[in-house]
Amino acid sequence: MSALPGPAVLLDRDGTILAANQRAEPLALAVAQGRLACLDALLAQPGATSVESLQLATGGTLILDLVSIPAEGGQVILFGRDVTLERNLRAALVESRQRYKDLVEISSDFAWETGADGRFVFVSPKGALGFAADELVGRRPAEFVLQEENTHGPGPFDAVAPVEDIEVWMRQSDGQPLCLLASSTPIRGDGGEWRGARGVCRDVTQERLRDAALSRANNRERLLSYIVRTIRDEVDPADMLKAAAEATARALGATGCQIFRIQSEDSDFVLSADYGQFGDCRPVLDTFEASDHYDADLGEWRVLASVCRYRHSINGAVLLWRQMNRAAWSDDDRLLIDDVANQVGLAAEQITNHERMVKLSRTDGLTGLFNRRAFFEEIARRFHRLRREGRPAALIYVDLDNFKAVNDVHGHQTGDEALLAVRDLLLQHTRPIDLVARLGGDEFAIWLEAAEERIAVKRCQDLLEAAKGLDPYSGGADKPLGCSLGVAVHGGGDMESIEELIARADKAMYEVKRSGKGAWRIAPPTGGGEGA
Repeated sequence: MSALPGPAVLLDRDGTILAANQRAEPLALAVAQGRLACLDALLAQPGATSVESLQLATGGTLILDLVSIPAEGGQVILFGRDVTLERNLRAALVESRQRYKDLVEISSDFAWETGADGRFVFVSPKGALGFAADELVGRRPAEFVLQEENTHGPGPFDAVAPVEDIEVWMRQSDGQPLCLLASSTPIRGDGGEWRGARGVCRDVTQERLRDAALSRANNRERLLSYIVRTIRDEVDPADMLKAAAEATARALGATGCQIFRIQSEDSDFVLSADYGQFGDCRPVLDTFEASDHYDADLGEWRVLASVCRYRHSINGAVLLWRQMNRAAWSDDDRLLIDDVANQVGLAAEQITNHERMVKLSRTDGLTGLFNRRAFFEEIARRFHRLRREGRPAALIYVDLDNFKAVNDVHGHQTGDEALLAVRDLLLQHTRPIDLVARLGGDEFAIWLEAAEERIAVKRCQDLLEAAKGLDPYSGGADKPLGCSLGVAVHGGGDMESIEELIARADKAMYEVKRSGKGAWRIAPPTGGGEGA
């Protein structure tokens, strides 16, 4: 008994311990304390076996595989074999298997195995791709595979070497694509022959769709930044929309782009910039009475358009044109044109404000005519061009007679009305290509584009005749409201400067004033005699 590797106890027929080896202490204690439930059966039937769990004083559990052997005089030897480790390992294995089974069944992933013929021989109970497990077993994975990424040679379902996290696009039962992340390992027989593969696939479709959406959003942001940067890089407001049209067409792959503005509440869309080729815009613009967007085929064109707004008010529109042999507009294009339209709306408002400031800086606040600075800047530009071309022009200085009496007698409001009447008179007797300005107070000026002396004389005669209509504004019969005209004609081939031309007209006008007013006088040419 001492030589045995396990516990051994010698008992008489009543179960009294007669002897025990060193390893039998827990067993002997259980017998002595009556905790061995199988003892009576082992004593009554020598050769019987039983497995018992014994609580140890240290708090653990000892599992013994017991057998009783008959001895002389009716005695019985009770042998035990420690099977604690074996039983614990078996329980752990059973528990592990059950845990794995539970995880597979509740997992959103699906496990699978293919056989030597490349067909599914196992699919986890939940099934996959919208199919039940038994609908997939016996079928080839290739029937459902749409695309495999980052693979060279066999894919995960016929892997000849371990593979991890390979993206596979597969077709679901409803025909929709599904992106799976697959990992697998080959199955080999005893001789090393390939007998299939087993692995697991995880559905990452939503992740990939989110990644794709984020990528598209980043791309839209990059394109929008390019367009906005192009607009802001333009120093001259007049070139902003032109740059925007080209940048937008390039960014969205359009054949052409048109940008329109609405410059006042009662005006229609006015083309402000365009780039590339395009069709008839009128049918598109007409739809903006009922809708902010246009997305349809128009003749041989695919058209995508959106109105521009500033503070909720429409102030323009962006039209994109793409030939019919090109791809249709995408959802990203539709989102991007709205962003572009918002930026163009801001740019259009900035341009409008700039034009308003320019107009205020170049026009007379009362009459709306050119002011002194703008008039002389413009005639200087025209003067140099006409001199290069050898064409004539005429400058007429207009000074009102007895205007102070109008203000003194009738007040400044009537004086303003008189100035507006003078404005209308001057505009009625000039052409669109001519320039009319209020130089300040009761002084006006007229630039007759490409006019020789004969035309200038006729204009003066007509103006003096029309000035008789200013009598109702006069301060009295002895002080009638009229005008004095001084004229300087540039012959085209003359070498005089613009300053000399202006001085001649001004001198001629003051000579009329000193001579009695209400007349006109032509300044003599440089170095010549006087004209009347």
